[in-house]
Amino acid sequence: MAEVTAMAASYSADCHHILSLLARSRNVLLSGAPGTGKSKLLAEVALAFEAALGVSPVGGAPKLNPSGRIPIPPAAGSVKNIPAPTKTDRKVFRTVFHQNSKYRDFLSGITPAVNKVAGAPDFNIVKGTLYRASEHAKSPNGAALLIIDEINRGPAVQVFGGAIVAIESDKRLAPDGNKRPETQFFELLDPTTGEVIPYALPHDLYILAAMNQADASVEPLDVAFLRRWEPLRLEPDEAILRAFYGLGAANSNALPDMPASVMDALEASVRAWVAVNEQIALGRGPEFQIGHGVLLSDMNIQTLSLPEVLSILCVGWAKVRAHVEEVFFGDIRGIAAALNALDGPAFNPFKLTETTFADDLRFRLEGPTNFTEGNIYTTLRAFAHPRG
Repeated sequence: MAEVTAMAASYSADCHHILSLLARSRNVLLSGAPGTGKSKLLAEVALAFEAALGVSPVGGAPKLNPSGRIPIPPAAGSVKNIPAPTKTDRKVFRTVFHQNSKYRDFLSGITPAVNKVAGAPDFNIVKGTLYRASEHAKSPNGAALLIIDEINRGPAVQVFGGAIVAIESDKRLAPDGNKRPETQFFELLDPTTGEVIPYALPHDLYILAAMNQADASVEPLDVAFLRRWEPLRLEPDEAILRAFYGLGAANSNALPDMPASVMDALEASVRAWVAVNEQIALGRGPEFQIGHGVLLSDMNIQTLSLPEVLSILCVGWAKVRAHVEEVFFGDIRGIAAALNALDGPAFNPFKLTETTFADDLRFRLEGPTNFTEGNIYTTLRAFAHPRG
């Protein structure tokens, strides 16, 4: 039992929360600004689902099987916040939506046969990701988690097709696989027979999707489609960034003119990130902010030298700057406001200047083309400087 408890404790609170939402609603839509940890959380939930973390069996702890696909398999038990806690054949299916995603890739459809032998059919009926996940969940002791990343980058309603009416938890088949009065069926091309058949989704199929809600390059999802999901939003989190950097709680102490230590540079980075996000939230909305993940690193940053840390900050802040320019595309004053170049301190390397073109007033943002070890700290200190 101790091994199972340790496994459960190793997962984040967000992971546990998503698992409980999946157990309750079957469909969860994870959204948030870029860099808030959605992809990492998807991977964590997938691992936890396959391991059936924290399941307490009736007859004692599950047996350790190092050679098995899941070293500590789930066992019988009643755990409300674990999807399908009694199912032992657990599998994760993954897909990513994009502009070329089609119904046949997700459910079933006809495709030309490739390298076919003489006399073989000219076409094949493919089994899509949702179909394969559904069939696995219908198998004895089967439970399936379907992860859909970037769900709003494809034509989601068209890709789901008729399945859109059947994904809600109360529209599924009963736990024993039988039809309920509320079960919704939709037409499907049977990959085995080629016949159009009525099809319903099983009880132990769970769908976890993720998207950037404020992605300006894609159309918003259909409202009726969104109603069929339990939403969960991740927010930019200063506490995560401070914990990763080994910094204390936020304070109002003035930043030094030049960094005396690694901690000075990291503190300037956190304060600048908070200040830029505040301006983005004011100018475009909180959903357009940039997440803390963009400034995280796979290295132990506290053990590096000051020049090494400054170099790493240049990489992260190049991404922040690109995000600001995308969010305020065509709005020079908006970019300047986010970078504290309107009424900011004199030492800010970014300056908003006025000029004219064909007698019209135009604005130009002047500043360094790239961040370097020599200018990054002063720039961050300027971004973090109090506004107004």
